[in-house]
Amino acid sequence: MNSTDLLTVAVICILFFIYKKWDVIKELIFSNDDHISAVNSGSRDIVQVVLENNKNYLVLFGSQTGTAEDYAKKFSKELSSKFNLNVLCADLELYDYDTLSELPNNVLVSIFMSTYGEGDFPDGAIPFETFLTTTGENSLTNLNFSIFGLGNSTYEFYNGAARKVLKYLQSAGGNLLGSIGEGDDATGSTDEDYLTWKESIMAELKNKLHLEEQEHKFKSTFKYETLPEINSHVSLGEPTSKYLPSEPAFTGPFTAAQPFIAPIIKSHELFTSVERNCIHSEFDISSSNISYSTGDHLGIWPSNATEKVQQFLNVFNLNPDTIFNLVSQDKTIKVPFPCPTTVGAVIRHYLEITGPVSRQFFEHLIQFAPNSSIKEKLTKLAKDKDAFQQEITSKYFNLADALLYLSGGSKWESIPWEFLIENIPKLQPRYYSISSSSLSERNTIHVTSVVENTPNPKTGSNIVGVTTNLLRNIQLAQNKQLQSTEINPLPVHYDLNGPRDLFANYKLPVHVRQSTFRLPQNIETPVIMIGPGTGVAPFRGFIRERVAQVEKDNSIKLGKHILFYGCRNEQDYLYQEEWSKYATVLGESFEMNVAFSRVPGTKKVYVQDKLNEMSSDIWDLLKKGAYIYVCGDAGRMAKDVSRTFINILQKGHGINEAEALEMVKALKTAGKYQEDVW
Repeated sequence: MNSTDLLTVAVICILFFIYKKWDVIKELIFSNDDHISAVNSGSRDIVQVVLENNKNYLVLFGSQTGTAEDYAKKFSKELSSKFNLNVLCADLELYDYDTLSELPNNVLVSIFMSTYGEGDFPDGAIPFETFLTTTGENSLTNLNFSIFGLGNSTYEFYNGAARKVLKYLQSAGGNLLGSIGEGDDATGSTDEDYLTWKESIMAELKNKLHLEEQEHKFKSTFKYETLPEINSHVSLGEPTSKYLPSEPAFTGPFTAAQPFIAPIIKSHELFTSVERNCIHSEFDISSSNISYSTGDHLGIWPSNATEKVQQFLNVFNLNPDTIFNLVSQDKTIKVPFPCPTTVGAVIRHYLEITGPVSRQFFEHLIQFAPNSSIKEKLTKLAKDKDAFQQEITSKYFNLADALLYLSGGSKWESIPWEFLIENIPKLQPRYYSISSSSLSERNTIHVTSVVENTPNPKTGSNIVGVTTNLLRNIQLAQNKQLQSTEINPLPVHYDLNGPRDLFANYKLPVHVRQSTFRLPQNIETPVIMIGPGTGVAPFRGFIRERVAQVEKDNSIKLGKHILFYGCRNEQDYLYQEEWSKYATVLGESFEMNVAFSRVPGTKKVYVQDKLNEMSSDIWDLLKKGAYIYVCGDAGRMAKDVSRTFINILQKGHGINEAEALEMVKALKTAGKYQEDVW
């Protein structure tokens, strides 16, 4: 055997090894630094991991944006602290479930499941769905489970994923404890929905497992130790440990777990109003392995504003320069962010310090109340949801705001740092509809974002968005306009250079999230698009896609593409100068209808009004098999638009409202009526 043959055999052996061990290798390569579930011995067998680690309760979560994960962690910690249970809290994505029928029936299971798209499972939970749909009848009679779903009631398939889990598990003989819990993001009641469900489930568990409730006292999951100095292994806020100086230069692959540090090569203001802002940002992905499809979302990893970081440090009397390390005291739990690190880095880059406060969090804070008077206030607010709504939620308080309000401005030095990092949710990426076309902008991704900066009527301060204000800071700095904000000043400021200058020269960590929001493959199919405000973003991408197709081959025949766009007035008419250029290329195949809702001296007109005005044209397009796309506000707009289409179908077909409603549902099920709403 010559050297070439030996090399060939060696390569084959290596490839075979990779094939056999791919699950383990994939976990090592693609795992997120903050997964709370570690795999002992490299096993993906969920039952094996439960038994190896002597766990007596299993909490599973399927999460698209991190919310289900956050609630699963809260629930797990309470089970542990209240009942002294040994809980395994695990991402559904990390395990296999073929042996679930072998789980001891005294190990109860709680599943937290978010719904994505049209009743779909989160991306990482799709293999779990496959398992559920192929499991045999009465194959899981050993399983005692509870479910909490996270969804949005404005969607047709509200909490569809959680309801599917319930259906599949009951079909397999599983036993549901209590009733399914359903959080509704559309009404902003997810937290209260969770608390109501949790209280009933906790009562069920006490009876079924004969549990003795103990006084809730915080016990850290991690061993905490301070370090003397910063070195190349210490994180200063890097998105993941892959970006530490001690690691080789990270060249990908770039995923939702390992973002790409993308340069913002261009950004500019879209509004002409002096009071409101909307930023167009263009991210360069040419030096990455990232690809996207028109209609996808871009996840942007933000950091917290300097003013909010300083407020948080002051409230808890923390030293930002303290260097520390966390070591897990449970093999199945990983640290929540890259460690070792500093207090300041964690607050700026890893914790959701400006999010709304939950009532349950107040319950956990009672043990750290500075005095009896504040303890009494905390106890009342933790138990009374109406008082909590009035005193905390309605004022849009973040945690620091709320505690300063309760203490009259005094510091809360008695709260352990370990408690804060284990109970405050992780700072999550924010998702934006991509407003470019992968056909015409293969190496750049465009994002369109209205800056959240509105007065708080209860406190006089401003309510500010984390990522949108960061993008505005970058836009002003990039265009050397920081000195021109006297009329509309910046409410908050950011460290634009990032940890170790990783974000210098206008860069941010990003990743692409796939969407089902897609143009029909047949270019002759008519398309009806409804997108008020920044809801027009994906439709700009759609139209740019069609323009690129026509410019490549002007002999193609496009179906009618009609866009209904809504804005307040000419001052916030997004991409106004572009639409006429697109119309020149696309000709009669493109039509745009604009609804202005706040022009002085004129009647308010909304997108649904324009749809009604053109109901006969819309009916003709629907008869030709038109696809409908709706993007924007879920609270009112999406419902009003849906109701308008019901009316158009009812009139066109000569049927009653219930029949027309069923037709709209059928269109959604078939993917011919798609919504990207929030």
